[in-house]
Parts: sequence; C-alpha cells; structure tokens
Amino acid sequence: MIDLGLLAYFLGLEVKQCSDGIFISQAKYATKVLNKFTMEDNCLTNNPVEYGTKLTKEGERDLVNPTYYKSIVGCLRYLICTGPNIFFGAGLISRYMEKSRSSYLKTAKRILCFVKGAASYGLFNSSSQNLEIRGHSDSDIDSDWVGNLEDRKSITRFVFFMGEIPFTWTSK
Repeated sequence: MIDLGLLAYFLGLEVKQCSDGIFISQAKYATKVLNKFTMEDNCLTNNPVEYGTKLTKEGERDLVNPTYYKSIVGCLRYLICTGPNIFFGAGLISRYMEKSRSSYLKTAKRILCFVKGAASYGLFNSSSQNLEIRGHSDSDIDSDWVGNLEDRKSITRFVFFMGEIPFTWTSK
C-alpha cells in the first residue's frame, strides 16, 4: 500500500480538510456539466424551480431528445451529493423520464442555471465534539397539500442534523 496523503478529489467530489472540519464540493464537476450542456454563458437564477411549477405526464406536446434529457437528469442527480438545494427540482424532473417533453427540459435547464450560480457551494462538516440531533419539518407551513396533479399526493419536506453545526451548505 502507498499513502497518498489527504483525500483531495474523488469521483467528482472535491475534499478540503482543515482543523475546524471538512468541506466537500463539486465545483469542477458542476462546471464540466455546464460546459457539456452549453450553459456556461447562459442565465443565472436565484432558485432552482420556479414557485408554483406543476409538471404533468402530458406536459407540452412536443417531445425532446430523450438521451439528452436523461443525461441532464443524471448529472443533476449526481450533483445532489453536495447540493441539497436542488434535491426537490432534480426529483421533480426525474419523475418524467419516460417521455421527455419541452416543459420538463425547460425546468431542467432552469436548475442548471441555478447550479451555475451555486457551483462553488458545498457541504461543511464541523469537527466539533458537541453532538446533538435536530429535526425540522414544514408540515404546516410549506406543504403542498394534494398538489400532485396526477395522483393527488402531498409533498412535504423534512431534514435532520446531527452535530453542533452539521453539514452547513456554504462556499469556501
């Protein structure tokens, strides 16, 4: 065996280790994805999915290249590793991979625009010894009561943290 030192880059994940914790990001991978889909010079947006976006199986009538669409979805799914802010959007467009329509592609490209502005962000795990478990749910505030137009299911969000300042989404 050979000791190669501290981990710096592995499977698209950039790792920076310091005395106060570990910072993990996918800035290089995000830039590569933006170049692949020619989105490096395009728009910027403040949120990955426009408020009130409702996608349905029918969508707009015009179909798009399914290989191109599935490639975008796959890249966005991998970016979820260090970008929890695109989790909902990537999950939303993943539901409609059977028949790729232009409305789905438009939503996917909006998420890519958001990724462009947030490419340098990642997860920071503090090395603090004070461990605690905290949870948050939006069951009363932001829930989407019976918001799915196909099966009338609700969407809610929750998150659990373990640690003093656990996995902060930040830029370093």
